Amino acid sequence: MRRRPELLSPAGDMESLRAALQFGADAVYLAGKQFGMRSAPKNFDREDLRAACSLAHGMGRRVYVTCNILPRNDELADLPGFLQYAQDCGVDALIIADLGVLEMAKAYAPDVALHVSTQAGVTNYAAANALYRLGASRVVLAREVPLTEVAVIRDHISDDLEIECFVHGAMCVSFSGRCLISSYMTGRDANHGDCAQPCRWKYHLFEETREGQFFPVEEDRSGTYLYNSRDMCMIGHIPDLVQAGVSSFKIEGRAKSAYYTAVVTNAYRHAIDDYLQEGERFTLKPWIREELEKISHRAYSTGFYLGTEPGQEVRSGGYIRRYNQCAVCEEQLDSQTAVITQRNKFYVGDVLDVLPPDGVPMTVRCLSLTNEAGESVESAPHPMERLTIKTDKPVPAGSLIRVKSENM
Repeated sequence: MRRRPELLSPAGDMESLRAALQFGADAVYLAGKQFGMRSAPKNFDREDLRAACSLAHGMGRRVYVTCNILPRNDELADLPGFLQYAQDCGVDALIIADLGVLEMAKAYAPDVALHVSTQAGVTNYAAANALYRLGASRVVLAREVPLTEVAVIRDHISDDLEIECFVHGAMCVSFSGRCLISSYMTGRDANHGDCAQPCRWKYHLFEETREGQFFPVEEDRSGTYLYNSRDMCMIGHIPDLVQAGVSSFKIEGRAKSAYYTAVVTNAYRHAIDDYLQEGERFTLKPWIREELEKISHRAYSTGFYLGTEPGQEVRSGGYIRRYNQCAVCEEQLDSQTAVITQRNKFYVGDVLDVLPPDGVPMTVRCLSLTNEAGESVESAPHPMERLTIKTDKPVPAGSLIRVKSENM
């Protein structure tokens, strides 16, 4: 059996970082206010970055900072200060796509490990070895590499060079995320973290002699989603990933919610740990797979890893939402009473799906709700309202509470 893999989770803000750590991430990856490939999340200012490192290191976990844009000349002057500050904060690694940035990191943050981003497009062991000689301790392989070739790369590189692979989350139609569609259509540069995701839009076909008429490329009343990638989900292939030699299992989603981070991290944490404990006797528990249906997602696929499933979802651009997060448990008062903070509406009498801190889901029934004025209420309609809830089973502090979507 290969070595124990790392579980690497996304953190777009402090709430997501705490969720990742609470539910079992070995490491988190995040961005500062500059040089990261996601501009939509809050990201981390200098004070937050130092706090993130302190929190993670206090729990024995690691923090990787993305410095993976393809910088232009006028951005280079700010890089030395950013790199030096990252090292001063105690960042464990920098994720880098550009060779110039790699050289600067060696000069200005010499104590920080260097991870080469998926955007570098590493698809073979020659490239991996070249980057190792340049100082990289890890390569994040291109998402287009099949598992059989991951194993070949592993067998032809130094044992000291780690392999990181995406195992879950949104996929990009372009090669390893290097795309110009957003820049052309909206002026928002995907290679600077500002992608407008035009690959998710509807597209139609026009015939040049029939002005004003459009034709769906495929007959469908809602349009055709030519470039719309499915989400990746490799939860059913943990043994294959480990045996191929993947050092780090990476979850996509820095622009997604803390709830998403918590649920996906928890599912992969349990699956990985079960496999390492059970070995050849390992069977994925049904509840672990079901957890990944309790987040908002597009249709799932194994991407390019197995070569057996389509990677595009051409009939829909929307998400599948079977559950909604409705509350977070702030404090357990007794075996039937807790204080919660509301996230989405739910009602007295509803059966609630609870993800407690131990990560094994359960269901409870809401018996009553009381607002902060001490009034009994029949529903929780106000976002972020604090309520006292009575349930038929204990709800531990830190639990995430979900309710099945009304559209189901």
